[in-house]
Amino acid sequence: MQQLTLVIGSKYTSSWSLRPWMALKIAGLPFDERIVDLDSPDRKALLAAASPSAKVPMLIHGDLKIWDSLAICEYVGELACAQALWPENRGARAVARAISAEMHSGFPAMRKHLSMNCKEDFPGFVPPDEALPDIARVQQIWREARATYGVGGDFLFGRWSLADAMYAPVVFRFKGYDVKLDPVCEAYCQAMLALPAMQQWKAESF
Repeated sequence: MQQLTLVIGSKYTSSWSLRPWMALKIAGLPFDERIVDLDSPDRKALLAAASPSAKVPMLIHGDLKIWDSLAICEYVGELACAQALWPENRGARAVARAISAEMHSGFPAMRKHLSMNCKEDFPGFVPPDEALPDIARVQQIWREARATYGVGGDFLFGRWSLADAMYAPVVFRFKGYDVKLDPVCEAYCQAMLALPAMQQWKAESF
């Protein structure tokens, strides 16, 4: 297989980059990573040179370029023949895709007020009222997925799936901003944080 290269932003803050990076790591697909410094004064030029959308992440596979995080995750799922990255059950798979798409397109207040920052923690942080519905909705998604599909594993659909990749940055957000979680959501966060890939990303954020 041709070499895969993932172009990502600075690890401490690029939540969109974390998602396909996690997918590649969990799939066990070797890849090179190219990091764009999002703190650089030349950020706009660097992003424009790195990706046709002037955004990261972007996956390069031979002559193919894919520049959207969810599209990259889908592509990685097709490459990872040895390990299914979506739930195998059709209904569960449809729900996993639905909550992934919801994460991809929604939660603007949470993104605004609880931006991912793997360098710092904010103990005692009080989320503004604007962000509370987003925080509640994420926890509802997690509880329902765990209750309906999570038997047999620690993740949203039991074993790890691309839905977990889509919510990986939220785990860092909730723990970093000291969001109070119910026992189900807390256990899910701890299972995610125990993953070697999550630990590696965090360590390489400094």
